[in-house]
Formats: sequence, structure tokens, C-alpha cells
Amino acid sequence: MILIIFTPYLLYIHRSIPSEVLEYKTYFGTIKAGGYLDVQIFIYIIFEKATPLLLLILWFLTNKNWWVHALVIPITVYLFQFISAINSNEDTFAENEFIYTIPIALIILLILYYLRSKLSLYIQAIDLKKEMDEKMSFPKE
Repeated sequence: MILIIFTPYLLYIHRSIPSEVLEYKTYFGTIKAGGYLDVQIFIYIIFEKATPLLLLILWFLTNKNWWVHALVIPITVYLFQFISAINSNEDTFAENEFIYTIPIALIILLILYYLRSKLSLYIQAIDLKKEMDEKMSFPKE
């Protein structure tokens, strides 16, 4: 719940980085602008793609409806856009970069389906507990 509340703030992380900087040093390493004008734009583009991707993955993992598998399509689209944003380089633009992202997307989708299968047991247990609590609180006459 807290993660969902703070996800809109991810879109404003780029404002903490000075504009017109080509390299920005952090605790995790140096961030380079790559094919973008500066690091601020690069961070904005990355979080613009990562925020909906994160929310879609959370929705996919926690949803129990039959149509949850329809979320795989937007997840793969945002994943492709995220990978394209990271690999953005004006010198080496590959028209076939979608082919290179297919194996990565498949691996991530397999991991998501595995996590969903493990989490579905917990979701079903919580639903069963709610149902039992409701039946126990209102006994039949």
C-alpha cells in the first residue's frame, strides 16, 4: 500500500538532479546521459517507463480475476520501452532491437508467472479466512 502511494513521486526524482549535467555521481555509481541531452532527461524517461511498469507488475501479482493475463501485454510493452530507453544511443540505433528484448521479456514474464503462482496461494488463504470469519460471525438460526 505504501509503495503504491509513493509511486507518483518517482516521476519527480529527475528534479533533484541538476539540469545540463552529462554525468551524475550517486552512491550506486555514475549515471551518464547516453543518447539524451542530459542526465535529468534520462532519469525522467527511465522513471516515466518504470513507474507504470512497477504498478502493472504489482497489479498482475496481486489480482485474482480471470482477466489478469491481459495485463501481460501492457507489461511487455512497458518492458520493451524501458529496455529501449536504457539502451538509447544515437550512434547505434538498431531497428531489430525488439528481437533482442524478446528473451529478456520472456525470462521476466516467466518469473512473474512463478511469483504469481506462489502468491495466489496466500491470496486464496486470505479469501478463505475472510469467508470463514463471515460465516462464523453470523451463525444460522
